[in-house]
Amino acid sequence: MSADDGPEVHLEIGHVLFMDVVGYSKLLLDEQRELQQQLTRIVRNTEQVRAAEAAGKLIRVPTGDGMALVFFNSPEAPVQCATEVSEALKNQPVIQLRMGIHSGPVNEVRDVNDRTNVAGAGINIAQRVMDCGDAGHILLSKRAAEDLAQSRKWQPYLHDLGECAVKHNVPIFVVNFYNDEVGNPDLPQKFKQAQEEKAPAFGASRPAPILRRWSVWIGAGVLLIAAFVLGIWFHSRNETASGLDAEFRSKLAESLKAKLGAEIRSSLVESLEGKAATSPPEKSIAVLPFENLSHDPDNAYFADGIQDEILTRLAKVADLKVISHTSTQRFKSAPEDLRQIAKQLGVMNILEGSVQKSADQVRVNVQLINAPTDAHLWAETYDRKLTDIFRIESEIAKTIAETLQAKLTGSERNAIAAQPTQNTEAHQLYLKGRYLWNRRTGKNLKKALVYFQQAAEKDPSYALAYAGIADAYSVMPSYSAGWPQECLPRARAAAQRALELDDMLAEAHASLALVLSCYLELAASTKEFERAIELNPNYATAHHWYARTNLLMAGQFDRAIAEMKRAVELDPVSSIIHAELGGVYMVARRYDEAIEQLHNTIEMDPEFYWAHRFLGLTLELKGATTEAIAEYHKAFEVSDDPVVLAFLAH
Repeated sequence: MSADDGPEVHLEIGHVLFMDVVGYSKLLLDEQRELQQQLTRIVRNTEQVRAAEAAGKLIRVPTGDGMALVFFNSPEAPVQCATEVSEALKNQPVIQLRMGIHSGPVNEVRDVNDRTNVAGAGINIAQRVMDCGDAGHILLSKRAAEDLAQSRKWQPYLHDLGECAVKHNVPIFVVNFYNDEVGNPDLPQKFKQAQEEKAPAFGASRPAPILRRWSVWIGAGVLLIAAFVLGIWFHSRNETASGLDAEFRSKLAESLKAKLGAEIRSSLVESLEGKAATSPPEKSIAVLPFENLSHDPDNAYFADGIQDEILTRLAKVADLKVISHTSTQRFKSAPEDLRQIAKQLGVMNILEGSVQKSADQVRVNVQLINAPTDAHLWAETYDRKLTDIFRIESEIAKTIAETLQAKLTGSERNAIAAQPTQNTEAHQLYLKGRYLWNRRTGKNLKKALVYFQQAAEKDPSYALAYAGIADAYSVMPSYSAGWPQECLPRARAAAQRALELDDMLAEAHASLALVLSCYLELAASTKEFERAIELNPNYATAHHWYARTNLLMAGQFDRAIAEMKRAVELDPVSSIIHAELGGVYMVARRYDEAIEQLHNTIEMDPEFYWAHRFLGLTLELKGATTEAIAEYHKAFEVSDDPVVLAFLAH
């Protein structure tokens, strides 16, 4: 590289541990220097740092009162390092550290003199997470905690704290890591202060909203008690005639409108009508992540794959509403509050289970639960050969459909019973690829592609392997993992090959449709999207891509919004789908709805780049330039995307 070429930039996902010495600025210079030397010795002596330095997978970034460690090998590395440092500091009580951990993009910049500097959202957010804590705290961002929670051994030590306001008053979700040996279990001062600020003052002249509401309810007397009893009855019974219940609730609401005062109507009547409108369909289900009971934690991909394949088989039944894999992944198996999860996902039923794989044997435990009543509808344990895994998945999907009384067409029965490959090794490789593909980062997509390609080599007639290749190439440019001119032709060829082998794969039709839309072959693309949705009505990604490409380009804004809302319904906690619904509103010039949708997305995921970017664009188009600039700044802080700098310059 010549001097005229400028600095060379490498972007990777870094797993960052940011450490800060509490009270550092109050020390004398000699004390500061000695403390820094002690801290450096402790850090360099940790097993994680030694291993990462030996492999060339670590960058140390000294700061004024601490340091940042950027690991590239594993999301567990910064937590393991933090625990080792904490253990060592028991013998050095004079050093009081607070620590923050986050996984995110890190820019490694080498200048013309081959000096290395690092920056990026990964480091910035790790520092802000750390700033939410006190001495002894090991705090994690939501993203880092979710990565860590994939391993059962870490789950007992992760304790949600909620949102913490950081720089520019941006909220981030923080998790406290501690056990009996390390960490600080106390609530950080920032959170205590936030609670105190929210608490009502003693003797306030105006009653708190909840107290005002109860004072009105007490005045309603017997009529309100009757409504309360009816509400409990609606909530607890197993509703088998939801249409009749909705009609009855509607009539009750009309009756109450005539008898209750205006302030009561604003609470009770709206609650009754809202429940009738939003009650999920009886034939709706979410398949939660399966617990990996294998002795080898590396078998997590297998448990994840079984869950995904059961979900995919169910999703092909048009009479069922099936929630996307993306939305279910953030919940653990066998959670404590099934009702709340079902409510958040908009379903009546939950499937949870576990997988244990050993050599050529596999055990799958499943149980189907009606979430509102906590009633167990069905449970089964399968002990089979590994080669029977597709048969197990088919039996589970078929039994669930029958239990929920879903109507099955002949083609849907065939789709549920399909065995995509006879090659066990190819299937294992495919599951590893899909596991990584679902964890969308540039690095994971590249690894996923290799596994999909290896699966296709093991079984050249394995259509799903080619669909995986197409899926990987289709989204790689969006994650800076490849150039469109290189990825799109390969995605097209892989999707076409998958469809030559099996024309019933919705994923392959959707991937081909996306590629065709990039080539502006809109008629052919639309045909492929509609075929994908026909084959798998519950495939949220097909609805999502169809809305934001073909329908928007055709100016069919109402249809685009309807398709995107369907995608949100099927994938209700997907940040990208929520953000792009806001983007569709924006293109349709429905700016107020776009702003509301994007604010809701940011509330759900404060660190999500696309939501801030779309919100900035919408505010700018509406003429709110100052607010738009603030959102562009937030977007750049989260992602360091140079495109946002162009928006700021504009």
